Amino acid sequence: MSAVRRATRRTFGALRVRNFRIYFAGQLISISGTWMQAVAQGWLVLQLTNSGVALGIAIALQFLPMLIAGTWGGLIVDRMSKRKILFFTQGASGVLALVLGILVGIGRIHVWEVFVMAFCLGVVNLFDNPARQSFVQEMVGRELLPNAVSLNSVLMNSGRIIGPAFAGAIIATIGIAACFFLNALSFIGVIVALALMRQRDLTPIRRVARAKGQLREGFRYAFHNETISSVLIAVGIVGIFAFNFTVSLPLLARVTFHGNAATYGVFMAAMGIGAVVGGLTVAHRSKPSVAMLAVLCLTFGILLLGVAVAPSEWVAIVLLVPMGAASIAFVSTANATLQLVSDEEMRGRVMSLFGIGFLGSTPIGAPLIGLICMASSPRFGLALGGVATMLATVPLLLSARNTQPDKRLDLVP
Repeated sequence: MSAVRRATRRTFGALRVRNFRIYFAGQLISISGTWMQAVAQGWLVLQLTNSGVALGIAIALQFLPMLIAGTWGGLIVDRMSKRKILFFTQGASGVLALVLGILVGIGRIHVWEVFVMAFCLGVVNLFDNPARQSFVQEMVGRELLPNAVSLNSVLMNSGRIIGPAFAGAIIATIGIAACFFLNALSFIGVIVALALMRQRDLTPIRRVARAKGQLREGFRYAFHNETISSVLIAVGIVGIFAFNFTVSLPLLARVTFHGNAATYGVFMAAMGIGAVVGGLTVAHRSKPSVAMLAVLCLTFGILLLGVAVAPSEWVAIVLLVPMGAASIAFVSTANATLQLVSDEEMRGRVMSLFGIGFLGSTPIGAPLIGLICMASSPRFGLALGGVATMLATVPLLLSARNTQPDKRLDLVP
């Protein structure tokens, strides 16, 4: 077998699994619609209020349920069939997108209604996020898990390229409502994929029986494990200060560079192109390490600072490509690290803590960054995120120092 063929098989190994391949195809359609709605919702709030703080509140409300009850959602996922949970959550997300599209289409939309719909979507995601992340191992098994997680990151960011690019054009030509309607339709792809899966090919996962103290048990387990706790702390810092691009980038496009929805769409697409490259690069590697995670975190912070000081929108676009690569490489490596080091019966709860750090921190970070961007400038908000991200490497470096230099995460349970 040639070196190129071996590299290709290693990079796309998880796609040889039929269930994951079907799921991957369905998610590509759905994720594109989700990113289309993210751009449309952000631009809609700016049109209704012209306020970065209101934009931050809308995003914060979407992730508030994760912050308040994220570990409870993870516990429910540990107790139930993840495939059945995903049938429900994907259908519910489609209904919410449809309702929002109708409200915009008939001209009856107010910002408080956007807030309510964002919160409802957050309740659905309380179960959807840990279920999607934990379900990956059921589809591909433990050995292919790092590769599948990285390919999932590629999937997410392929949608980030396709969705915003289409959203900018659709908003400019047809209108914002069309983005919500198309997103509602996109969930059909995932539901069909779940229905077509061979259940006998799924890896059996032991479900957790009901018992007292299971939430406390999850917290104790996570924060008494040095690797898990250091990754969660770093992800929390980055989640609060850096991963608020749906607040900072539209403000950078509109306020700093005096652009429009198309400008914002190009920003998101540029970041998505880089993220696909970053995801494929990580997928090529067989095993993650905490030291590698620290390097990715530092690189992400430096590039975020670069975007903050970009003298023109074209320089910002160029820098968003490698920044997107570093950001998704960091997230996918953190995700794979946590899943590999977690015990099977604890994985849902650990991944819900990851969701709280990465997404549930948004209710704190989004209004904060929105307020900072409006009080000073979008550049300052981005720069603050870059500095915070570089500081987030400290717990990772401390954890890596206590690990053997060449030791990687063991794939054997």
